[in-house]
Amino acid sequence: MRFDHQRRLAAEVMGCGLNRVRITTDPAEQENIFDAITREQVRDLVRRNVITLREERGVSRGRARARAAQRKKGRRRGHGTRRGSANARTPRKRAWIGLIRRLRAHLRELKAQGRIDVSTYRRFYRQAKGGMFKSKAHLTQQLQMAGLLKEAAK
Repeated sequence: MRFDHQRRLAAEVMGCGLNRVRITTDPAEQENIFDAITREQVRDLVRRNVITLREERGVSRGRARARAAQRKKGRRRGHGTRRGSANARTPRKRAWIGLIRRLRAHLRELKAQGRIDVSTYRRFYRQAKGGMFKSKAHLTQQLQMAGLLKEAAK
């Protein structure tokens, strides 16, 4: 027997596609299914688990999770994996923002600790803005070479 009408009604009632509607093959229920021509009758069959819903098929994320775990460890990032220039992967502006925030935070910290005075802070702040330092270590090195970095006040 074909239950096209019942399958269509069940799909509408359950809010899914036709292929996810599973109609039982129990011979005792065949007549009840065949007689179900209204939505209410189909709802009753769904309540009695004569008509059920198949599991939704999806794409497994297992492989993606494994790949992400490897990337977290620093793997799978070699030349063969890269698509796009270094600037496309981390835009120059993002890199600059990261650097300047670190430098400014470091300068603030040194000023708060009393290791540099306000005039030194202002001068090196402006130099940082001008792109003079390539890293926090470079900034510290320049301060030391200029003899402007005092020992931490205890």
